[in-house]
Amino acid sequence: MSSSKPILDRAQAFCETYGLQLPILMAPMAGACPVPLAAAVANAGGMGACGTLMSSPEAIGEWVSSFRASSNGGFQLNLWIPDPSPLRDAGHEAALRDFLGQWGPVVSPEAGDAGPLDFPAQCDAMLAAGPTVISSIMGLYPEAFVARMKDQGVKWFATVTTVAEARAAAAAGADVIVAQGMEAGGHRGAFEASQAEGAMVGLFALLPAVCDAVALPVVATGGIADARGVAAALMLGASAAQIGTGLLRTPEAALAPAWADAIGQTAPEDTIVTRGFSGRAGRSVATAYARAANRPDTPDPAPYPVQRGLTGAMRGQGAENNDIERMQAWAGQSARLAEAGPAGDLVRDIWAKAEALLAGS
Repeated sequence: MSSSKPILDRAQAFCETYGLQLPILMAPMAGACPVPLAAAVANAGGMGACGTLMSSPEAIGEWVSSFRASSNGGFQLNLWIPDPSPLRDAGHEAALRDFLGQWGPVVSPEAGDAGPLDFPAQCDAMLAAGPTVISSIMGLYPEAFVARMKDQGVKWFATVTTVAEARAAAAAGADVIVAQGMEAGGHRGAFEASQAEGAMVGLFALLPAVCDAVALPVVATGGIADARGVAAALMLGASAAQIGTGLLRTPEAALAPAWADAIGQTAPEDTIVTRGFSGRAGRSVATAYARAANRPDTPDPAPYPVQRGLTGAMRGQGAENNDIERMQAWAGQSARLAEAGPAGDLVRDIWAKAEALLAGS
C-alpha cells in the first residue's frame, strides 16, 4: 500500500465532510476577500472565505448574496473576537499623530476614537447567512454563540497560534482547528494581543504538535503558497491547507498594483511583524513606514483599534497613490511564491502537483 494513502484518505474525508473537491481553503482576509476571488476558489473545488471584521451586518449579508450568485460552493465567514476596551493616553497619541503626520495627511485628534463594529450584531448576521463554516481568530466565541452555531448545523473553525490555544479551542467545542504559523501574512490570531510576538511558532513546528494535542481535524495556514507547502502540511498531519498571500496576485484579488507587485518580489526576510498599522501584530512587506514604525526611537503604537484609526489617513492616501511605502501591504513569508494567474486555475494546479508529490512519497 502506498505510504501516501492514509494522508490522502484524511484529506478526502475532510473534503467529503465540507463538500469540497480539493482540500484547499482561501484564508478569510479582512479587506482582501472580494467575492470574485472567493467564488473562483469555491468553483475550483476549494472553500471561499470572507473576513468580516470591517463589515456591517448589512454588508455581511450582501457579500453572501453576491457570493451565492457566483458560486454554489462552500465558504467560511470569519470574525475577530474583540479585545478588551483599549487604554487611552492622550499625550502618547499626540506624539503618534506627529509621527504619522510625517508619512501622510495631518491626523486629527478624533482619529483614534474609531471603535470596532457591533460584534453581537455581526455574529447574528453571520449566522443568519447560513455559511458552511464560521471561523474565529484572536480568541474563542462566547459559549452561547457556539451553542447557536451547533443548533443551526454551522461548523466552527477556530484559529490558533499555540498548542495551549488549540486545546482551549477544542474544549470550547470547535469542530476544526486552524493552526496558524508565524509565517502568516497580516494579523496573527494570538488570543492575547500582548503575547503575539512572544509566542512566534513556525507552522511546521506548530502543526504536528497541534495534531498530536487535539482529536480534531486540523487545517494548516501561514506561509503556504504552493504545492510543496500543501503536501508538507498534509504529511505533518493536516487535513487541509489554507492559503492567503498566495492568492493575492490573482486578477480576482484586484489588489493595488504596487502591493501585488511587491508580493511577487518579497523574500521571506523582506517581511516584518509590526503593530504600526493597527495596534495588533501583523506581518507586512518591510516597507519604509513599517520599518520606521518599528524603530526604537518611534512612539510605540497605540492599542488596537486606536492605532488603526490613527493610521487611517496615511493608509488611505497610500492606497490612493499606489504608494507601497505607506499602504498597508500585508504579506506572508512565502509571498514570492504567489503566482499571478487566475485563482481557480492556481488552486487546481496546486492540488494536482501536491497529489503528485504525495504519491511519490
